[in-house]
Amino acid sequence: MGQDGQGVARANARSRRACAPPSAACIASQSVQTPEMGGPERGEDGSKKITGRKRHVLVDTLGLLLAIVMTSAGLDDGVAAPQLLGQITPCDFPRLSPIFADQKYHHHALDAWMAAHRAAWRIEVKTPPEGTQGFTPLEKRGVIERTDAWHGRFRRNSKDYERSVESSTAMLQMSHIHLILNRLEPCSHPAFHYRTDAAYYTHDSAGRFPDSLLVLSTPRRNVVP
Repeated sequence: MGQDGQGVARANARSRRACAPPSAACIASQSVQTPEMGGPERGEDGSKKITGRKRHVLVDTLGLLLAIVMTSAGLDDGVAAPQLLGQITPCDFPRLSPIFADQKYHHHALDAWMAAHRAAWRIEVKTPPEGTQGFTPLEKRGVIERTDAWHGRFRRNSKDYERSVESSTAMLQMSHIHLILNRLEPCSHPAFHYRTDAAYYTHDSAGRFPDSLLVLSTPRRNVVP
């Protein structure tokens, strides 16, 4: 149900910006922490010093979710990529050709799988310019970083609190459906007002604190017998 609803919402959102299916995509992963009950999919990402799961995400040029796979954080991105790309077919996205990725997807097993099962697609690895140090935004790959930021705004997705990968995947899909629906029909947040009943229980009719609160707020003195 989540995948079907996500596809319908994504198609409606793309109809506002584009008339054709996506012609390019971006692939990346994000390691998130999990509690100790993470199950067998819980591992350690040595490069990022994170113990938990890894979210492998494929998005289109608008940052809308195409496919997602949850694995152990210790699994290499190139090894999990065939499982992620296998969720979609050329029939679903006939115009899709380049898939932008980082250096982690320069993997020989992935190249062999692409040649055998997705010959019309190609992995285009984006490398940072020479001489750069630290985090460097890469061209045409900022959309997937923005998608990760959208998911991180949901408190349930700040970490992976789910016991199973199925529940974790469903939570990401539902949060992304919420984002797309909010784009289609933006809803304004109501203005903030203090509760009148809270003010009633805090003050009396004369605007003073009740005697019970004054007694509780008065520090007690130690009485020496």
